[in-house]
Amino acid sequence: MTDSQTLADKVFADMTTAIVRGEIKPGERISEQQLVERFGGSRAPMREAIQKLEARHLVVRIPHAGARVVSLTLAELKDIYEVRVELESMACRLAAQRMTDAEIAELFDLLAVHEASIAAEQGQSYYQKAGDLDFHYRLILGSKNQRLHQMLCGELYHLVRMYRYQTSTSAQRPAVALKEHQRIAEAIAARDAELAELLMRRHIQASLTNLERLMAEEEGRS
Repeated sequence: MTDSQTLADKVFADMTTAIVRGEIKPGERISEQQLVERFGGSRAPMREAIQKLEARHLVVRIPHAGARVVSLTLAELKDIYEVRVELESMACRLAAQRMTDAEIAELFDLLAVHEASIAAEQGQSYYQKAGDLDFHYRLILGSKNQRLHQMLCGELYHLVRMYRYQTSTSAQRPAVALKEHQRIAEAIAARDAELAELLMRRHIQASLTNLERLMAEEEGRS
């Protein structure tokens, strides 16, 4: 791996986190020069990092406006959530049937880490790192269904994370979301596939309802 590739990967990872956490806002412009000023190096790895962000649907190129952080309409988000609620609920049902006891134990360990993280943030946010540190990712992996994994953890994964985090920063939501995760994990541990599926469906629908309210409030302020 070249130094340029290493820098591009670092910029991509750091920018992904910043976008998902809302430190860089939807619609905000991103330029190669800005990234050079922030991270150093040359324009080439910055260009590569922006291209990777585009591939993950976190950045879009707008004619005459350059690259900007994606900003979805409520209708676009509803389309994504309609798909997500069906596929993730299915993944949750399969996880209850297929996860090993050791994997379920690790799931509870992960939620203990999340609880400590929420406490460290004084209950104001619930940020989950990507991959194995993400409760939803762990359940999708636990479904043991490669097609579901490709669909849910592929090109739209970080985009969903971005809006999931946005809904987790409103008052009381972090603690409530954690409790919902714990109940889902308990249903999986009990091998109650129907209940696990139902709880995940309710969890995602509650997230969408919360997101709709937040977007309406934001529109009212603008």
